[in-house]
Amino acid sequence: MVDFQSRDTRRHDDEDDDESHADRTSEDATPTDETGHDDSRDEHGHDSHDHHAHDVESLGAAVVTVSSSRSLSNDPSGDAIVAGLEDAGHKVVSRDLIGDDYDGVQGSVDALVGRDDVDAVVTTGGTGVTPDDVTIEAVEPLFDKKLPGFGELFRLLSHEDIGTKVVGTRATAGVVDGAVVFCLPGSEDAAELGVERIIVEEAGHLAGLAGREE
Repeated sequence: MVDFQSRDTRRHDDEDDDESHADRTSEDATPTDETGHDDSRDEHGHDSHDHHAHDVESLGAAVVTVSSSRSLSNDPSGDAIVAGLEDAGHKVVSRDLIGDDYDGVQGSVDALVGRDDVDAVVTTGGTGVTPDDVTIEAVEPLFDKKLPGFGELFRLLSHEDIGTKVVGTRATAGVVDGAVVFCLPGSEDAAELGVERIIVEEAGHLAGLAGREE
């Protein structure tokens, strides 16, 4: 005769063991998100809690105005950038005005990123489509890494004010020798938007990551 009672008892005992094992496994497991990934690590395998550990709280910033018609005493865009950076607690260690000249712009930015006291460079002017707009052509060859999201976000935010005219705006950013370089248009409104709504929010984080030693 088959002992059904005994077999049922054994089956329930086995199920209890399985449930106990599952409970222990759940308690010991590393927390994961709904996809099953370990959400305590970022995409590079770093502890997400330390994601901002390398942020530069007070940047050393250089501001470069690219224009053949302005002077440092008549430079509202440069003034707006300086004010935005300083209001956010950063220090402007250099301010220059360079003509619309490829070699001049490239040489200026290249020299600035090589300075120990410069974590970020912000240029204004020369990002349009006229023949003398050469800032992007001069600066992009210096980039070790491009940051396309900066230009994309800048144009998205600019669309609120200037509509489809954003297609003529070539604002861009990248990393050069561990420093972050942002290239903004020459208008005062564009300079204010770029520095206040993007650069002061992310420059310290980007500069900390770009200058971090492995």
